[in-house]
Amino acid sequence: MQEYDSITELDTSLEDIEPLDDSTELYEHFRVIVDKGQSPIRIDKYLFERIANASRNRIQTAAERGFVMANGKPVKSSYKIKPFDVLTIMMDRPRYDNDIIPEDIPLNILYEDNDLMVINKPAGLVVHPGCGNYHGTLVNAIAWHLRDIPSYDPNDPQVGLVHRIDKDTSGLLVIAKTPDAKTNLGMQFYNKTTKREYNAVVWGIIEENEGTITGNIGRNPKDRMQMAVLSDPNQGKHAVTHYQVLERLGYVTLVKCVLETGRTHQIRVHMKYIGHTLFNDERYGGHEILKGTHFSKYKQFVNNCFDICPRQALHAKTLGFVHPRSGKELFFTSELPEDMTALIERWRNYISNRELS
Repeated sequence: MQEYDSITELDTSLEDIEPLDDSTELYEHFRVIVDKGQSPIRIDKYLFERIANASRNRIQTAAERGFVMANGKPVKSSYKIKPFDVLTIMMDRPRYDNDIIPEDIPLNILYEDNDLMVINKPAGLVVHPGCGNYHGTLVNAIAWHLRDIPSYDPNDPQVGLVHRIDKDTSGLLVIAKTPDAKTNLGMQFYNKTTKREYNAVVWGIIEENEGTITGNIGRNPKDRMQMAVLSDPNQGKHAVTHYQVLERLGYVTLVKCVLETGRTHQIRVHMKYIGHTLFNDERYGGHEILKGTHFSKYKQFVNNCFDICPRQALHAKTLGFVHPRSGKELFFTSELPEDMTALIERWRNYISNRELS
C-alpha cells in the first residue's frame, strides 16, 4: 500500500470539484494505515498533520463532500481514528501533474502594482485547475502574465488567488503577488472587512425593497450536486447575504447582493432559499421558466433570454479592501457584462410592451 507525501490538489482545487454522486468513479489520491499505538483523534487533525500543502479546512471540505474514507466508507471530519484504520482520500479524477503551466490567455486587469492585481473575470473562465479543467484557467493566465517576475511562483500556495468566484459568474477578483500580500488580504476576507457587492437577475417579484438572508450552508442531503440552507444549526457554515432591489422587471428582479460571509454558491443558494432562484442557474433550477404565463410567446421570449445570457445571471460588481502595503483603501467597480446587460434590456422591453398593450 502506498502513502503519498503530498496531495496539493486538496489545497488548490477542491473547491472547484463537485460533491460526489453515487455513480461517480473514484480514484485513490492518498492512503495511510494508522499505527497500532495511535490514540483516538479526529480524522481531519490526523490527516492535516500528514498531508503536505493541505489545510485543515480543505480536509474538512473533502470529508463533507464524501472524499475522505475510513476502511472504504465515507466519514465525517469528527470521525475518531482507530489503530489499523485504512484511511484514504478518493477523488472523481485520476492523480495528475498539478504544476501550473503559464498559458497565453487574455486578462482584463483593472489594477496592478508590485503587491497585487485586480482582474475582471469573464463568465465561462474556470478560476483554478481541477475537475477536468486542468488547462485554460485564470491561474494559468496569471502565470503567463507574471512569467517574467522571478519571485512569483504560480505553484506556490503562498501567492496567487485570495478568493474565488464560480466558473459561470463574472466579475472582480484580487490576486496576491507576494506572501505578505496574500496573508494580509486573506485576513481581511476572514475578518469580513472587505467590501463585495454582486448584481443578479432572479426569478420572481421581490416584494420587500431590501432584506437579509441568514442560514447555514452545506451540501444538500437530497442532491449531492447542490449546496443548500440546512435546518440543523449544527450543520453547514454560517452565511449572511444582504440584498436590495435595484429594478423590478415583471417576472424577474434585478438585485444587489452584499456578502457578509463567503460560502460556496452563497448567493445562488440564499436567493433560492427565499424563493428567488437566479435566472438561468442550471444547477439550482433557474434554467426553467419559474414565473410568468403559459402563453407560447412568453415561453419563446424566455428561451431567447436564456440564449442571450447562457449562464447564471450573477456578476461580482464591486470589490473593496485595504492595500496590504500602503494601508490605502482601494475600491473597484466593473460594469455588467454584455450578456447580462442585454438580458436586462430584453426584460425592460418586455415590460414596456406589455404595459402598452
